Amino acid sequence: MKDNRERAALCALNRIFGYEPNITHRILDTLGSAAALFEMDRRGREQLMGPFCKHLDEISEREIERSARELEQLAQRGCTFLALADPDYPALLRECEDAPVGLYVRSDSAPGTIFGPRAFIAVVGTRDLSLYGREACRRIVETIARTGRDVSIVSGFALGTDITAHATALECGLPTVAVLPTGIDDVYPSRHRSFAGRLSATEGCAIVTDYPPGTEPKAINFIRRNRII
Repeated sequence: MKDNRERAALCALNRIFGYEPNITHRILDTLGSAAALFEMDRRGREQLMGPFCKHLDEISEREIERSARELEQLAQRGCTFLALADPDYPALLRECEDAPVGLYVRSDSAPGTIFGPRAFIAVVGTRDLSLYGREACRRIVETIARTGRDVSIVSGFALGTDITAHATALECGLPTVAVLPTGIDDVYPSRHRSFAGRLSATEGCAIVTDYPPGTEPKAINFIRRNRII
């Protein structure tokens, strides 16, 4: 996607309708682009979305400018916003009926390297992991690595099973993707901050989220991010 304004518009809609991505999907299906919504006058937006839509005042040039600044700041920190229409957007996630209209990605690798044609295997489980459970998790990931297949391990970066899966993947030379329940500008839990830097700097690995910067780890976020995992 070469149009920076369209990307900023998608970023704005992701922030405005983040918990209701199907609204943005309908806007894109109707208008053909996110930017087109912001170019309509208020009467046009009311006809499209209804006069009582609580988000009408948020659909403004101000929000486009805010998103453009946000994207510039994220780029300086090694983060990108991967839009739904981008060819490197994860193919399986695109099939989800409420797929995020964009993913924030923190990685030193290009999106095509991270989400290219390989198998993705989710390894998730309890945070209160026993010693036996930790060893079992490690053996599962190690066995996957020994198959020699082009595989990426996906998990939620939480304590216990998730972080064990991520760490074992790196030890075995497998790429791994961590899906956060917060904005890309944060790391949750914070004790994994240094590991996050190591993960995002490893070839083919990434930290991703569909939540805008500044999003705190609310309970609902943990459930919703599972569709990405």
